[in-house]
Amino acid sequence: MNGVDRSQVRSSVIAGSWYPSQPEELRSIVERYLDNVEPTELEGELVGLIAPHAGYAYSGQVAAYAYKQLEDLDFNLVALISPLHRVRLGTYMVTSYSYYETPMGLMPVDTELVKALGEELELTRVRRDQEHSLEIQLPFLQYMLGEFRLLPIMMGDQDWSSCQSLASALASLLSGEKALLVATTDLSHFHSYDQAVQLDQRVQERVGAFDPRGLSEDLAARRSEACGGGPVISMMLAAQELGASQAHVLHYANSGDVTGDRSRVVGYMAAALLKADGRTE
Repeated sequence: MNGVDRSQVRSSVIAGSWYPSQPEELRSIVERYLDNVEPTELEGELVGLIAPHAGYAYSGQVAAYAYKQLEDLDFNLVALISPLHRVRLGTYMVTSYSYYETPMGLMPVDTELVKALGEELELTRVRRDQEHSLEIQLPFLQYMLGEFRLLPIMMGDQDWSSCQSLASALASLLSGEKALLVATTDLSHFHSYDQAVQLDQRVQERVGAFDPRGLSEDLAARRSEACGGGPVISMMLAAQELGASQAHVLHYANSGDVTGDRSRVVGYMAAALLKADGRTE
C-alpha cells in the first residue's frame, strides 16, 4: 500500500514480544502452527471463529486450530471483536486509525462500516490503542486471507444487553457481505491445572451447544471464566442472526500443557460456527 499516510496507521504494539518482529520469522511461526493442525472436515458454511490471544508461544498453536478453517476460503471483510484489558472508555471502542499494521503488512480498516456501526451504537474512538488481544489475531488472518477489510471492535462492558446490541448491529451491517466474524478470548486464569480444566469445560460445553445465553449466565455467576466472554457471546448471537446453527469446539489446551507448570495456568480454546449447507439467512 504505497503512499499510505503513516499518521493513519496503528502500528504494532506487541511485535517483538507477543510475536516475532521480523516478517519472515512471524510468517514462519504462523505457518508452522498451521501445519501442525490436521484438516477438520466440518460440514457447512463458515460464519465465525473463536481464538485465544496469549503470546504465540503459549496459545498460538490453539489459535491455529481456528484459523486452519480458513484454508481455501475467501472473505472480503473480517469483523473482529476483542475484550479490553486496559483503560475502558465506553462499552464499545474502535480505532481512529485507517490501517492496522503488523510485521506482515498493513490491513485497511473499513472506515465506512465503522461509521455505519457508530450510527447504531455509541462508539468511543481511540488513538492510543494498546490492546493486544485484537492485534494478535491479525498475522493469522493476513496469512490465511491475504487482503481483506477489517472491522475492529473492542468491548468494555460485556453484559448480556451490550452483547445483544452489538450482535444486532453487526448482523444488520454484515448481511449480504462476504464477511467472517471472529471473537477472541482466553478462558480461566491462574487456577491449578485440574481446576482450570473443570472451569473451561463448562465454557466449551456452552459453545459446543451454541448456547450464548447459558454462557452469559455462567460467566455472570462465575461458574466459568472468559476474559472475552462478551465478544464470544456477541459473535455467537450475530452468527445466529446470519444463519449459523452449528458450533464446534476444535481444540482446548492451557498454558500448563506448554510450559509444564500446572500450578497457575491460563486456558485456551478454538472453535468454529457454521451455517448448515443449503440454509438461507
